[in-house]
Amino acid sequence: MGEFFDIAFVAGLIGATMRMATPIIFATLGEILSERAGVLNLGIEGIMLMGAMTGFLVSFTSGSIWLGVMAAAGVGMMLGLLMAVLAVYLGLSQHVSGLGITLFCTGLAMFIYRLHFGSPTVPPIIQPFKQITLPWLSKIPVIGPGLFTQYSLTYIAWLLIPVMSIMLYKTKVGLKIRTVGENPVVADTVGVNVTLTRTLCLVVGGALMGIGGAFLTLAHQNMFLIDVIGGRGWVAIA
Repeated sequence: MGEFFDIAFVAGLIGATMRMATPIIFATLGEILSERAGVLNLGIEGIMLMGAMTGFLVSFTSGSIWLGVMAAAGVGMMLGLLMAVLAVYLGLSQHVSGLGITLFCTGLAMFIYRLHFGSPTVPPIIQPFKQITLPWLSKIPVIGPGLFTQYSLTYIAWLLIPVMSIMLYKTKVGLKIRTVGENPVVADTVGVNVTLTRTLCLVVGGALMGIGGAFLTLAHQNMFLIDVIGGRGWVAIA
């Protein structure tokens, strides 16, 4: 009996760890892409919060969870573009621009939420993502149930880790991105458009951050709270 509970505890711990890591993975990958291009995006916390709110709002009104995910990615892309305009095109301080976006998004997310839902005593909820069990793999002793009974976004997040690594370090696109980040003068000399590269990285990175935030309201929880991100964006930067 004790061994059974030990196995169940380990499986539950593994599963919970993978789920809790999911939003941080998305946010970290987005931040890595931005930093490799030479821009520190401190707007990550605000982008995740807007992704969480937008994903929840769109899912609530449309009834489609995946539409909420796409909306969160779209909002993240727009905020990434805003960061590019401020820090890349206008040449403003990356730190000030990023923190400004975070503060702006914090107020905007709460404003839009209350504009739509008011101040209800009981927060509105949605039907969240359901966990997907992979046959055969989930039957692996001890680790199987924890690793292979997860949300679809969790599988995607963990698969994106090697994909991002291969893209950055094994492809010409990754080489251009790293060159832009490490030595933009050299990159410009060999014909790489530094401004465009940084902009695209911020936009794609913003999409990943937005999805990371949406995971918290569409899977991990089924409601939006103003403190739903809980500092995960800063953890991703660290």
